[in-house]
Amino acid sequence: MSRDSTWIHYRRLLGYVRPYWKMFLAAVVGYIIYGASSTALAEMMKRLIDGIQNPDAQFRLFLPLFVIGMFAVRGVGTFLGTYCMSDVARNVVHTLRTTVFNHMLHLPGRYFDENSTGHLITRVTYHVEQITGAATKALTIILREGFFVLGLLGYLFWTNWKLTLVFIAVTPLIGWVVSYASKRFRKLSKRIQGSMGEVTHVASEALSGHRVVRTHGAEDYEKARFAAVSEYNREQKMKEALTKATATPVIQLLIAVALATLVWLAMAPELMAGMSAGEFVGFITAASMMAKPVRQLTEVNGEIQKGMAASEELFGLLDTPAEPDNGTLVPEGRLEGRVRFDNVHFRYADHQPEVLKGIDLEVKPGQMVAIVGRSGSGKSTLMSLLPRFYAPTTGRILIDDVAIEDYKLRPMRQQIALVSQNVTLFNADLTANIAYGTGEVDKARVEEAARAAYAHEFIERMSEGYDTIVGDNGVMLSGGQRQRIAIARAIYKDSPILVLDEATSALDTESERYIQRALEEVCQGRTTFVIAHRLSTIEKADRILVMDDGEIIEDGTHESLIAQEGAYAALHRIQFRETADA
Repeated sequence: MSRDSTWIHYRRLLGYVRPYWKMFLAAVVGYIIYGASSTALAEMMKRLIDGIQNPDAQFRLFLPLFVIGMFAVRGVGTFLGTYCMSDVARNVVHTLRTTVFNHMLHLPGRYFDENSTGHLITRVTYHVEQITGAATKALTIILREGFFVLGLLGYLFWTNWKLTLVFIAVTPLIGWVVSYASKRFRKLSKRIQGSMGEVTHVASEALSGHRVVRTHGAEDYEKARFAAVSEYNREQKMKEALTKATATPVIQLLIAVALATLVWLAMAPELMAGMSAGEFVGFITAASMMAKPVRQLTEVNGEIQKGMAASEELFGLLDTPAEPDNGTLVPEGRLEGRVRFDNVHFRYADHQPEVLKGIDLEVKPGQMVAIVGRSGSGKSTLMSLLPRFYAPTTGRILIDDVAIEDYKLRPMRQQIALVSQNVTLFNADLTANIAYGTGEVDKARVEEAARAAYAHEFIERMSEGYDTIVGDNGVMLSGGQRQRIAIARAIYKDSPILVLDEATSALDTESERYIQRALEEVCQGRTTFVIAHRLSTIEKADRILVMDDGEIIEDGTHESLIAQEGAYAALHRIQFRETADA
């Protein structure tokens, strides 16, 4: 990033601090008190030396009280600054983290296709902490040590301005060291953040797929893969530590050279003639006290660079446009469920081939339409356009004769229930999973939906019934049970349009029979799209569409398509033969 873009990012970052300006101001006051009281230590040394040379009873009482008062005031300043800035920091973390997470929930489907879950999670966790470090931790050090340095410089100029000019002559050299370290910190921080995303990504893949890993004996492979990304992260962290460990002693050495020069010059008779012993000691004390705050101020640069590197990615995410929602129409009540695809074409990216090619389809309210075809023929893609997870490249989709782009996005999606082949359940009880996202829970309706999906029987047998926690993504349930819970969720939502994307793919024969019965009840009064692999589950559909290479090649009832002796009849024969052989 250029200096201009760095400042733009930093100003934007400080915008998250602005709502908490009162606590921030209190922290600034605390650090001013800290800086002033810490500077008083040099004055104390001056008075101590002068008092030893010219002792009196009043001074003997004053100096101890001065020491106690100085450290008491310093303690108040430290508490005020540290506590108030911590409050600002945690509020900024919370605000920034929730802002990023909330924005992620509204990003278009393509964004999730292009970015792994591990990298996205890292941005919510690691990146936010890095950025907040730049906004608050760095500011804490800048303010606390900055006011301390200003206080010391003021004291030095007040005591002997000529010697002070000699002391600050090393500033350009310190600036050069800091500038070099800044560039290196920025580059290393970007690598570290990328490697943290890889660590999270590899770990989440291996842990979520632990059964596949174990059944394939791939533990050693996953261990090696994780070790490789973790080792790369370690290497970058060590390079960062090396830069920090080198820059700090160099800066301290420069300060030591300046301090040694001061001592040498201060001992010159012509300079000592104008200073008392106490002033000389006070001056050297103040100059030597500069080393620690200057060192911390130069080290804070690394914190800022890490934050700026993280901000580049995080603000890039926040600047990614959310999925378009320009519609103004809010459905009044329940839609009829008339669906029309009008010459719909779709491709995932400009450089990729078309997945859907001129789909024309009209479905009447309450019809059950089954879609079959080979893998990759475009069945799931076609259905993902209906809730606007993606937008058609060309063509239109209409619900109740209104283009779906004209509806407000969220109310429109409330009219569609989806059960996909990859069931997602949440680590909550069964009631919460069935009534997910619908607001107030009606337990009677939950049970009714479970009965309709033939899930009530196995739920009743569980130790805590509907209050049973299902575990991470329903790990406590079998594949068939999870799918029936997902269907119960769709029934509970009671939308006029129902999409079942291979919803029976994970069911055994007995569960499949249950679902077939459930579908006959559930589909009444709903426009239902069923993407099916098992043709036996959709023989009673009002219409069956056969897709191949992104086009609808056959359309009819089960009986009419069998009679045509076309693609559907061939698929049916293959499955019937496989069933008979089994």
